[in-house]
Amino acid sequence: MQARLLLEDGTLFTGLAFGAEGQSTGEVVFNTGITGYQEVLSDPSYCGQIVTMTYPLIGNYGITRDDFEAVRPYIHGFVVRRHEPVPSNWRGEYSLDYLLKEYGITGISDIDTRMLTRKLRNFGTMKGLLTTGNERIEELQERLGVAQLLHDQVARTSTKNIFSAPGNKERVVLIDFGAKSGIVKELSKRGCDVIVVPHDTTADQIRRLNPDGIQLSNGPGDPKDVPYAVETVKQLIGEFPIFGICLGHQLFALASGADTTRLKFGHRGGNHPVKELATNRCYITSQNHGYTVLEDSIAGTDLEVTHINNNDGSIEGLKHKKHPVFTVQYHPEAAPGPHDSSYLFDQFLDMIRDHKKNNPLKPLQTRLQETLKGELQYAQK
Repeated sequence: MQARLLLEDGTLFTGLAFGAEGQSTGEVVFNTGITGYQEVLSDPSYCGQIVTMTYPLIGNYGITRDDFEAVRPYIHGFVVRRHEPVPSNWRGEYSLDYLLKEYGITGISDIDTRMLTRKLRNFGTMKGLLTTGNERIEELQERLGVAQLLHDQVARTSTKNIFSAPGNKERVVLIDFGAKSGIVKELSKRGCDVIVVPHDTTADQIRRLNPDGIQLSNGPGDPKDVPYAVETVKQLIGEFPIFGICLGHQLFALASGADTTRLKFGHRGGNHPVKELATNRCYITSQNHGYTVLEDSIAGTDLEVTHINNNDGSIEGLKHKKHPVFTVQYHPEAAPGPHDSSYLFDQFLDMIRDHKKNNPLKPLQTRLQETLKGELQYAQK
């Protein structure tokens, strides 16, 4: 079956369809990873996007239950040079084609993904329409022209209910803005008692969970689309140790008085070099974001830049000068890799322990009285 991808600048790609039949619109982006297409498909940060893989052969090792980063894929389309319909992998349980059909996602293969990638690099990511239908090109152009990109991706991908991954060490509240499961796995691996809360959980609700630290997750879209999350982070800074990843990094920057802006074509892949300024060491990182913190906006804030991107010099890490908070723009939980930056989770736990040592808990009776008083005040509101 034929499939077509139409870009907002009028460029039309015609190829072969795989996955589900249908039509969808979204922001067309590219990922430079050689492996890890399943993790890309299931990363909630791709919600609302049509993802192009620059590596030419996709689908060859199939789909494995254990490698999902979310309960389902949220992408709006998948673009590859060559789709392999018959995978070969002892871990593989079913094919890429089967997964896309199951969730109603359309794929297109046998197009020049090099040309598409160069166009996106030269002119920036753009709106696109992917279809398996036979509509006239004029009709497709009209539909694409009136289509709107999503602005509620965080609400679409975040958990709707609080849940926990019990542990016997530090309690970490993970605010889910579209979190990858790899974050929970890394915290659980270190014995943390992880409580995952929805994106719109208030600071007061988080305080009542009595956390030792706060983890701000990754997530899709523009950080300015979730101003309530910025306000929550602002209230928590200075009260708890905080570690932010990707969207969480941008929300922390906004909460601290800095600003964010859209990148021309974003950073998406598993091969992005990042320099840690304190050690001058370079780490190869996994990334997926279309926005960045503006360097000029850091002046006059209590923020300090800790990491930069070796390719374009953009900010990749921040820390607070006065409070126990640090964030990174990339993904230390990796999935699929590389795992160079997993040490940041250890650094987070060390920060929590230092904070508890320097800020010992009040007697239990005093804490219970304060909690009851706070709950009474909350009920009266």
